[in-house]
Amino acid sequence: MVQEMKNVESSTSIKVQAMQFAYPGQPPIFADFSLDISAGSRCLLVGANGSGKTTLLKILAGKHMVGGRDVVQVLNSSAFHDTRLVCSGDLAYLGGSWSKTIGSAGEVPLQGDFSAEQMIFGVEGSDPDRRAKLIELLDIDLQWRMHKVSDGQRRRVQICMGLLHPFKILLLDEVTVDLDVVARMDLLEFLKEECDQRGATIVYATHIFDGLETWATHLAYIQEGDLRKIEKLSELHELKTSNNLLSVVESWLRSETKIEKKKPATTATQNQKSSGFDASPFRSSRHMAYYR
Repeated sequence: MVQEMKNVESSTSIKVQAMQFAYPGQPPIFADFSLDISAGSRCLLVGANGSGKTTLLKILAGKHMVGGRDVVQVLNSSAFHDTRLVCSGDLAYLGGSWSKTIGSAGEVPLQGDFSAEQMIFGVEGSDPDRRAKLIELLDIDLQWRMHKVSDGQRRRVQICMGLLHPFKILLLDEVTVDLDVVARMDLLEFLKEECDQRGATIVYATHIFDGLETWATHLAYIQEGDLRKIEKLSELHELKTSNNLLSVVESWLRSETKIEKKKPATTATQNQKSSGFDASPFRSSRHMAYYR
């Protein structure tokens, strides 16, 4: 068992090599982005609003295409081209909001009167024991009517449905924002067990850092589409001299703000004109995989 865990830790679950990506009509978000995340990691993805965190998670989830099948590899397969990753449940993505909509990307209107039971038990192929554990863990009342409950209660049902299949890679984009403290801490403990016991890998983008100093194993810091830092949390020297992770990230983001104020007002326009990226075939393109 010890040797098996060592093998898991030494393997790579996510590998991004020299990635380029931009939305139509916009300057590049990623121009030459590379990232390696080892199996079994719980990696925090941090950065300011607009730094590229959500876009990166969607690319890893296969919702946006980038040039070359080998540029973004998840479990040694192309994140976009290999639909088996998502269909099998090995690759799971939880993002968007169910405040007014439901769906994997938060884009399908909630119409009609659905119960939590109808939605959760409507997921095919789920293990009854795992389903029961998640329902209890998230304190879900199966009689909840989804058009009447609070945002936090809707979010619990969304999370439950997203975790019903034992994932190998889980991508989380601010999914705990609507949860209360107890639900959030119970969920984090469950996810930690998934990594420790099954060797699963989690990438978690969040601005809520309470309790994450002992939960995360790695931290990746993105600034304006550039990977500024990725290392084990236990080896982060700023954390050894600071009160908590929140103050460390705060100091990084405040430094960004100071740099931004010093930039000429025309910098962004000049970069867009001179990038030569407008004609690139690697720009974002919609694909049926976006709606997986």
